[in-house]
Amino acid sequence: MIESEIERRWWKEAVVYQIYPRSFNDTDGDGVGDLPGIVEKVDYLDDLGIDVVWLNPVYESPNADNGYDVSDYRAIMDEFGGMADWEELLDELHERDMRLIMDLVVNHTSDEHEWFVRSREDDPEYGEFYWWREGVDSGGVEWTSEEGPDGEAPPNGWQSIFGGPAWAYDETREAWYLHLFDRKQPDLHWRNPAVREAIYEMMEWWLEKGIDGFRLDAIAHLGKEEGLPTDLDEPMNGTMKHAGNDPRVHEYLTEMNERVLSRELLTVGEVGTSTVPDEDAHAYLDHERDGLSMLVHFEHVNIDREDSIYEPGEWTLPELKSVLDRWDGLTEEEGWVAQYLSNHDQPRQVSRFGSETYRRESAKLLGTLLHTLRGTPFVYQGEELGMTNYPWTSLSEFEDVATRNPVERAIERGDVESFEEVREAVAAESRDNGRTPVQWTDGENAGFTDGEPWIGINPDKETVNAAAAREDPDSVWHYYRELISLRSDDEVGDLIVYGEYEQLTPEHESLWIYTRTFEGERLLVALNFSDGRTTIDLPTNAVDAGATADLLLANYAIEGAVTAVGDLADLVLRPWEARVYHVDAE
Repeated sequence: MIESEIERRWWKEAVVYQIYPRSFNDTDGDGVGDLPGIVEKVDYLDDLGIDVVWLNPVYESPNADNGYDVSDYRAIMDEFGGMADWEELLDELHERDMRLIMDLVVNHTSDEHEWFVRSREDDPEYGEFYWWREGVDSGGVEWTSEEGPDGEAPPNGWQSIFGGPAWAYDETREAWYLHLFDRKQPDLHWRNPAVREAIYEMMEWWLEKGIDGFRLDAIAHLGKEEGLPTDLDEPMNGTMKHAGNDPRVHEYLTEMNERVLSRELLTVGEVGTSTVPDEDAHAYLDHERDGLSMLVHFEHVNIDREDSIYEPGEWTLPELKSVLDRWDGLTEEEGWVAQYLSNHDQPRQVSRFGSETYRRESAKLLGTLLHTLRGTPFVYQGEELGMTNYPWTSLSEFEDVATRNPVERAIERGDVESFEEVREAVAAESRDNGRTPVQWTDGENAGFTDGEPWIGINPDKETVNAAAAREDPDSVWHYYRELISLRSDDEVGDLIVYGEYEQLTPEHESLWIYTRTFEGERLLVALNFSDGRTTIDLPTNAVDAGATADLLLANYAIEGAVTAVGDLADLVLRPWEARVYHVDAE
């Protein structure tokens, strides 16, 4: 690839920091993070080197799904502050040359949104804003809902992503509405032009306020089949074939692109991999059609997921490499991906893909991976500190409906006897692991709040906290700062952002070694995903053995910064060791 062929975009060269407001920083003592709390930490983000902040939903919401059930798109949730607080945050970020993208939740709304309130009353203007259907004769078929008139079943046997039926009966309208997620999140009927028009007007309203883009939640679910199946025995299967990745979603996104997004914005499409396989992903990124900047896929964070949260899963390094290598193919065809291992819907990456025994080392190694793969790195709050999963002991400690609902229903059905029987699997997989508050200090409530926190504080705050990390030059925080600065480095920045990726150890059980190549320059990354020592197995034809290897970054102290590539062949990497070399082939 030569420079004239590079499709330069500011968002390819950026680092995005995701903020989950409820758990970031609380300033009013109510135990819930707020917008003034984010403003208070803007300098912290600036010092880290962040370019873009992705703000999880702060819209008005009854909080059935922590803000992903929006009741008013143009208002701020009282717990987070007011519009003036949001405007101050935007100003503070822009003053420091940081951008802000908002979470766009338009597959569904809250059932308390004015649109749904009027739709359930069959208001002529809003009656078809949602997926309303008549029930069917149950015909003696057993199904999992106790709703609806006697002898009537939902329109079909689809199951919600959060567990239970995907249909809820509304007594006011005397009909069933579709909800792919929680029953308080009815799905919008995107086939209705009035729905789309209302969404585009809302998006334009936010853009006029000065935001720099959107993260589009559950975007592949906008397209759904017209003739919904009526078979009660056919649940919504793993491919979401009836309610996701329908060809019509591209009609809607192309229209959205033409109407609203055809400007230099960052648009991040969230696409569940069971819904959108990698071979279908290009359509979402086609500049002439959907025009999204990049995709967030789930395949790599689903490799250890079973059908239920209470079923333990396993993963192997070759599996993880295989998935991320395949998605790297998008970047070879004018596409782009978001690189991440944790977010508000995932456990903490150190506990899941790293080692709590080697917490500091594995946190740095995972950061090295994310920041040297091709794509835009997304840092989830607390990741830069090496935060870990919470030590859950009871079901009552969880706040997440996607954790509680499946377990409670499994106990009711008799599939499991008690929470204790499945505690280990649930504790490892719950989304709430990523939602415990950021640990700012080792003091009371980790410096997050002066009140009672809305969810538990991890007791490892005594050693894992921002104050200690910033004082320690060998901390995960300072290592992340170095990683982020490399992305804008005059010598290797283009190499890290735009360089070709080549996997050198696809089948190795603990080594991940790869190169990035750009205009004759090469980066060599060696990672040891193991609690033990591992000898580097470097393919002889990978790089010129006589080339000079200049050590750019490592998570262990290393004597001698420059060596010959050939000397690396027998190098022994320590547990969870990461090394990044700049190879000079001259």
